Amino acid sequence: MIADARLPLSSVVTLPRKSLDEVELHMSTEGVGSARTAQPPAKSSSEEQIYVASQWRLMWWRFKQHKLALVSTFIVLFFYIIAIFAEFVSVTNPEDFSALYKNVPPQLPRFIDAEGNFHLRPFVYGLVLDRDPVTLRPRYKLDTSKMYPIYFFVRGAPYKMWGFISADRHLFGLSRDVTDMKLFLFGSDRLGRDMYSRVVYGARISLSIGLVGVILSLVLGILLGGISGYYGGNIDLAIQRVIEFLRSMPTIPLWMALGAALPPKWPPERVYFGITVILSLIGWTWMARVVRGRFLALREEDFVMAARLAGSSELRIITLHMVPSFLSHIIATVTLSIPNMILSETSLSFLGLGLRPPAISWGVLLQEAQNVQSVALSPWLLMPGLAVVIVVLAFNFMGDGLRDAADPYSR
Repeated sequence: MIADARLPLSSVVTLPRKSLDEVELHMSTEGVGSARTAQPPAKSSSEEQIYVASQWRLMWWRFKQHKLALVSTFIVLFFYIIAIFAEFVSVTNPEDFSALYKNVPPQLPRFIDAEGNFHLRPFVYGLVLDRDPVTLRPRYKLDTSKMYPIYFFVRGAPYKMWGFISADRHLFGLSRDVTDMKLFLFGSDRLGRDMYSRVVYGARISLSIGLVGVILSLVLGILLGGISGYYGGNIDLAIQRVIEFLRSMPTIPLWMALGAALPPKWPPERVYFGITVILSLIGWTWMARVVRGRFLALREEDFVMAARLAGSSELRIITLHMVPSFLSHIIATVTLSIPNMILSETSLSFLGLGLRPPAISWGVLLQEAQNVQSVALSPWLLMPGLAVVIVVLAFNFMGDGLRDAADPYSR
């Protein structure tokens, strides 16, 4: 029996005449039952690109909005390019010394001479050795009667690029014919060695030891943290107790003990390798904690269960399914950890427990500024410390931008 669909007259709503006219006009223009009236408004092309973009593209779009992180990325790349081509960028051999130019203050390239004339090619004035009439300390005065132009791609001290390519071209410097003057952009130390060339060479070791140390820590952290979070049980308990033991030990005394264990007669290459291994053995705990937490959250997800049902091995599930799902977070964490490795190497070398001369790193160069007299009389010896500050700040800002971009779907 079909119920009567008719309604009582009391339930009928009477519309005003104006509303009825609007409805009739709308029906006449659009058509009764037209599908266009039920469609949502069209989306803009930018919104459609967001819906179909991959996670990496979303991360890049989000990272570009962080202007400070973008600038810091260019600064980091600039320093690493200098470190890679250190022989070409430097002015001279960092071990060359000069008895005539000890503790020379930095020479700034000039374009306007003492008479006010402008020169297209930068130049430096000559130096004249003098003594302070009060302290009798040697000092250098500018000799405005001698001008030394600075040339680009000039021939200079011979070197071997990366140890096997012989060359003598440098990015800039004085002419090879000039024998009575040297270019000291960052000044010279107590032995007359060019600080600019030494800082450039020191960037290679200080920046590479951060990368190598973080890569080793990353491998150990993902391996042990993944095992701890994926399997759990007694394995998780044992790994977490080891992590807590390492993190409870004072960092600086532990560094000093491990650094002092290195034989003092080791060559710089072995010391470099030993310092890298030491920093990696201490620094893997932070990554293991991050990976363990993510594995605990992901091991019960549907895609992991589907991979198990499909017959995938546990190694394949970990390496091809679980780790790539939070790879962006790992990249952001690693970027924030490289400055810690750089500071660790600098601290060990500064204390005399890390790299030692003739190896050149920023920490080794800062050993020259350990006493107050050097800082007061030759403040340019702190130039390696300024390089450390700039690189660490750039890495931190870049890491902040990557950390924000790692979750592109957040508002």
